[in-house]
Amino acid sequence: MKGVILAGGLGSRLYPLTKITNKHLLPIYDQPMIFYPIYTLVNAGIKEVIVVTGGDAPGDFLRLLGDGSAFGLKRLDYTYQEKEGGIAHALRLCEEFMGDDKFVVILGDNVLDGTIKSAVAEFKKENGAKVLLKKVPNPSDYGVPVIEGNRIKKVVEKPKVPPTNFAVIGVYMYTRKVFNILRKLKPSKRGELEISDVNDWYAKKGILSYSIFKGWWGDAGVSVDILLQVNNYVAKRKKENPHYWSFGNAGKSPAKSS
Repeated sequence: MKGVILAGGLGSRLYPLTKITNKHLLPIYDQPMIFYPIYTLVNAGIKEVIVVTGGDAPGDFLRLLGDGSAFGLKRLDYTYQEKEGGIAHALRLCEEFMGDDKFVVILGDNVLDGTIKSAVAEFKKENGAKVLLKKVPNPSDYGVPVIEGNRIKKVVEKPKVPPTNFAVIGVYMYTRKVFNILRKLKPSKRGELEISDVNDWYAKKGILSYSIFKGWWGDAGVSVDILLQVNNYVAKRKKENPHYWSFGNAGKSPAKSS
């Protein structure tokens, strides 16, 4: 299994914090936001990762993350999304990196307190696609699944009357066959290639499975208020356990020169 971290976008909902930097480089308590999805993938046993970014940020990511070895990664690649083309467009840029491997996609502003290890292990035995779901108090703000057994029949975007209390969070799993779908995808009304259209394709075929994430989930890119909530939650967790969310050598201060 390989991993994809999507770290492009303008971050307009966090403006002016993002006026001069990519939102995924903003701090979550004492570490950059991008560290947290890397941790989630490494914790699940994924050692080869590609970061998709854009704008003026690539050099900043390269200086911050390097070759990924400080996180315990075997390989860390980068690719550049030239314009705002949507999540599915960003994913299409990763085809060569994936080869024949299955892979996990995680949005770079998703902070997860908990592991996706079991979901990744399940998908290694599956075909089709898998998404992670989380029970939320406000499902109308998200894409909400219509569930039939162990499959998702369809996903309803921001429904007024949600069919369940579960939301689709920003973690998706695919085989390389997804690139065949991506090549045929047409832009939405806002001119982007939508990941929801990709997942709908799998749902209609009856091959979109799911796992329920039982830990805590924060979408730090939604608004400044949610960004603050995520910071406060992470700060509390780290103060309770200073060794939690260990980022290897990447999270350590450089040695002081004498």
